[in-house]
Amino acid sequence: MDLYVSLVGTAASVPTAARGTAATLISRGGERWLVDCGEGTQRQLLRSGLGLVDLDLLLITHLHADHYLGLPGLLKTYGLRGRERPLRIAGPRGLSRLMEVLRPVVGRTPFPLEVDELDERYAGVAVAGDGYRVEHLPTRHTVPSLAFALVEDPRPGAFDVAAAQELGVEEGPAFGRLQRGEEVATPGGRTVRPSEVLGPPRPGRTVVVTGDTEPCDAVIEAARGAAVLVHEATFLDEDRDRARETRHSTAREAAALAREADVGLLVLTHLSSRHAPRDVREEAEREFARVLVPRDFDQVEVPFPERGEPIVHPARARRGGGDAPSEAPATVAPIDL
Repeated sequence: MDLYVSLVGTAASVPTAARGTAATLISRGGERWLVDCGEGTQRQLLRSGLGLVDLDLLLITHLHADHYLGLPGLLKTYGLRGRERPLRIAGPRGLSRLMEVLRPVVGRTPFPLEVDELDERYAGVAVAGDGYRVEHLPTRHTVPSLAFALVEDPRPGAFDVAAAQELGVEEGPAFGRLQRGEEVATPGGRTVRPSEVLGPPRPGRTVVVTGDTEPCDAVIEAARGAAVLVHEATFLDEDRDRARETRHSTAREAAALAREADVGLLVLTHLSSRHAPRDVREEAEREFARVLVPRDFDQVEVPFPERGEPIVHPARARRGGGDAPSEAPATVAPIDL
């Protein structure tokens, strides 16, 4: 099953000419989950080439404006397009009040809007589906805040066709039943158990996405062995005092966390216009080698572990080689929320 992480918005606090504010899309099979919805997210989705996807779940890490200002426009557009199936929005305490405040702006929606407040003081399961769960975990910021982890269930071991044939199992539906963990009877009357033809269970994939946070143990534990960790890196180490004051992370701290958790790929987001992306990358790489400092619309493909490491698809390559906007200084002073 395909699994992609699309970096829809990677800027800290305010958009720039090259970057939109926080939004990360996780796509697994036919399901779509958006983590945060910063200003202009629906336009970012359209510019990315992904299109304005019909989300299954919208997850908000915390209630600072650069992480939710895109909600009114997105919800309004869904209504104008005639969406009918429910949309669930989940986030920390205070989300219900926020949606009440936004209601006059959004207006009436033709689809049910389900708002679910998650207790940011504890880890838990935000949603569970076929072969996966999306967990929420507490992080440390200036307001109640969460990170989210997509965790896939372990998969059955590799199916040994030759062993099954030697045991008398006929090709066809019986092979599928064994792979699903069911016993089958051969034409000769023998009962074959899955353990006789399946290798050891194979791990699923884990993707962790933080919002704004200083380094914390909950993220380390959730990210242990994860294929991808998307972590904020608002500051460089030279500004670590400011990072502590505003409860953000430096690039070095995020990389040290990724090294301890031994993740497959660290993706650094919530990038401040005060720092050049190359400087963010260089600082992080001094602690951890597998680092991506993305442009907006870059995409990470996450294969199953036995098929290799995460694959980065740059935005320009996916969109036919057109030039992406270059980094430019912000027209207003950076604001570190």
